[in-house]
Amino acid sequence: MSTSRRADVYARITAEIAAAIEAGAGDWRMPWHHDGATAARPINVASAKPYRGINILALWTAALARGFDVGLWGTYRQWCALGAQVRKGERAATVVFWKPINSNDDDTGERTTAEDATRGQRMFARAFSVFNVAQVDDYALAAVNVLPETERLAHAEAFIANLNVETAFGGARAFYSPADDTIRMPAFGAFADATAFYGTWLHEHGHASGAKHRLDRDLTAAYGAPAYAQEEIIVEILSGMILADLGLAHHPRTDHAAYIASWLAALQSDSKAIFRAASKAQQAADWMHAQQPGATAA
Repeated sequence: MSTSRRADVYARITAEIAAAIEAGAGDWRMPWHHDGATAARPINVASAKPYRGINILALWTAALARGFDVGLWGTYRQWCALGAQVRKGERAATVVFWKPINSNDDDTGERTTAEDATRGQRMFARAFSVFNVAQVDDYALAAVNVLPETERLAHAEAFIANLNVETAFGGARAFYSPADDTIRMPAFGAFADATAFYGTWLHEHGHASGAKHRLDRDLTAAYGAPAYAQEEIIVEILSGMILADLGLAHHPRTDHAAYIASWLAALQSDSKAIFRAASKAQQAADWMHAQQPGATAA
């Protein structure tokens, strides 16, 4: 694909993402299976939703202190409803559920931040005792479908290999570590499909492209800061661009738009943020193409 043709495709992808966000992109979900198999992201056993806010820190702390390596939690009643039994003498951890006054909401413990509690309703905080899956009997972790190795795509593997960034596979997180210039990824089999795997891997290579010895973007911003949000938007747009180049997704996937929308909230006062990010994403895409055998200068 010529450089000018790629630019046209990238502009279309950016416009489609912007339109999807304006229409309501929905909620983003991780593209790899995560049912509480590690303590990295505490999840409620009844709702299958991640805990939020201060409850994440509380349950991380409890898991670390007690040696729990699985992040699945529930109240005594929730475990009983699933046919499981909390063992006698087990000590609970505490989570907080913000609840509207006079509400009939159930007590899953999922609304967890004061921010949620200030949207025009009077709220009160109610504490709940929760137990880890390691503290109960008669509960088996759900089996997870494993994406077979035969679903790997040779041309995508070759494209990414030519970027020459080390990747370590395993665990339940995907991230780029600037300190050792290494990408960490869940295993291929953990992903919902091949496109989700390559999109995530390209996302992390997008971060790697910003290293000082590559395109020299600022990768030091704290989580949640505007500069951090901008970087996440850049690399997610980038992954959509390269997926299109590889013929894996000719239009932005719903999960791309939802992920970008989640970070645009940090940049609400900047209506041009997505288009400025798209320019940086194209620069990173051009860098990726320049690493391929036989690449010519633009």
